[in-house]
Amino acid sequence: MLRREEDANYIIFTYLSDILLTLLALFVAYQARLNLPFGVTLTEADIVFDAGLYVTVVVIWSMVFFLLHVYDARHTLRAAAEFRTLVLAISLAAFVFAGVLYISYRDTPRLMFIYFIITDFVYLIGYRWIMRLGLRWAGARQLSPRRILIIGAGSVGRTVAQKIQDQAWTGLHLVGFVDDDPNKREKEFGGAKVLGSLDQTIPIVDRYGIDHVVFALPLRAHETLRDIILRLYERPVRVFLVPDVLDLAFFRVSMEDWDGIPVMGLKEPVIDGVDRVIKRLFDLIVATASLLLLWPIMLIIAIAIKLDSPGPVILKQERVGENGQLFKVYKFRSMVQDADKLLEKVVIRTEDGKIIHKRKDDPRVTRVGRFIRRTSLDELPQLFNVLKGDMSMVGPRPDLPFIVQNYETWQHKRFAVPPGITGWWQISGRSDKPMHLHTEDDLYYISHYSPLLDLQILIKTIGVVIRGKGAY
Repeated sequence: MLRREEDANYIIFTYLSDILLTLLALFVAYQARLNLPFGVTLTEADIVFDAGLYVTVVVIWSMVFFLLHVYDARHTLRAAAEFRTLVLAISLAAFVFAGVLYISYRDTPRLMFIYFIITDFVYLIGYRWIMRLGLRWAGARQLSPRRILIIGAGSVGRTVAQKIQDQAWTGLHLVGFVDDDPNKREKEFGGAKVLGSLDQTIPIVDRYGIDHVVFALPLRAHETLRDIILRLYERPVRVFLVPDVLDLAFFRVSMEDWDGIPVMGLKEPVIDGVDRVIKRLFDLIVATASLLLLWPIMLIIAIAIKLDSPGPVILKQERVGENGQLFKVYKFRSMVQDADKLLEKVVIRTEDGKIIHKRKDDPRVTRVGRFIRRTSLDELPQLFNVLKGDMSMVGPRPDLPFIVQNYETWQHKRFAVPPGITGWWQISGRSDKPMHLHTEDDLYYISHYSPLLDLQILIKTIGVVIRGKGAY
């Protein structure tokens, strides 16, 4: 619906601008290396700088930018998301370019490479910032706006209206609503009035020159919806449907064709395709490196646990993972043997019956266990879960089945992604929050997922673990 993202001309223009600015950054970096008084003095004869280098940059930047969906509206609508995607794309392109230089243009000066990447960041991010200012300026003056009519002034319709108003700078203009509720007639919601009833939709579309019609009706209005859509086919308008299932918060909807039958997927993986591959590679690299680095510490912990109390070193617990699948999670044993049998004696419930799974004075925790829980060292064996693919380095914590049985329906949304060793919940409070209150943090992570966010959470987790905040 958003003009600048759906316009192929805009995408082509932005792509060509990115490539030209990147090539300009490469040329500027070349000149900077020759003229700036840093490093060993070089002449043009010392640097191989030919058309092949330009072609290499064009190919790498084009592949990476389209691979990471730099021009996809879902990744560029909000400024923060656009800049985050752009930073990730430039960083990955730079990494690939460095590898190609090592194989082919090995004499390329390091300072020139650094100048190039820094200049490219400045040019492309500055260009996006200028473009946003320009679009806001044009949108504010209503240059060729897209006029939108919302069918249904209920909670869903008003939510859509607010989103449209927030993005008015892109050229969207909310004309109003139509709704059959007489109590809403002539009332204003989100800066737009209810212009009439559903049977007046077509005349309203014609009178106001509507470009987009957005249906936000409850499912019981299916027959009415179908009739209006069929009549709208006679008009030059685009039609969108927002199902009244927002309370279910489906994070991703896909459309497929099953031999001529249109099928809408309502429970699709949040992380798939290229993002899934990137996340898996990230997990394998980090988990492998962590195990190679931490195995001596893990060995010491295992010996300490064995000397401190009887029982196995590694505890295997059944947990609920992605899509509700059960799996065995590995942890260093931090409690006495058969601690699960004593659970009902130590569990705490809130006034409304919700379970607070962790408590600071849990008598089942051993001496070594108290230390490794406070430092989160008890979770190191979960690196093997990451290698197996049961878990990710970053994601919602996998809960015990008996806790999941007490979930409210909306809390099951956290199973839309793989569970993780750390996550948004851990860095924003960890065990300071009761188990049943951290789902909002998990949903925030799910709706804002990106490889860069994973990296940020992992880095912040190190600081949280060092401080020992919220862990017991």
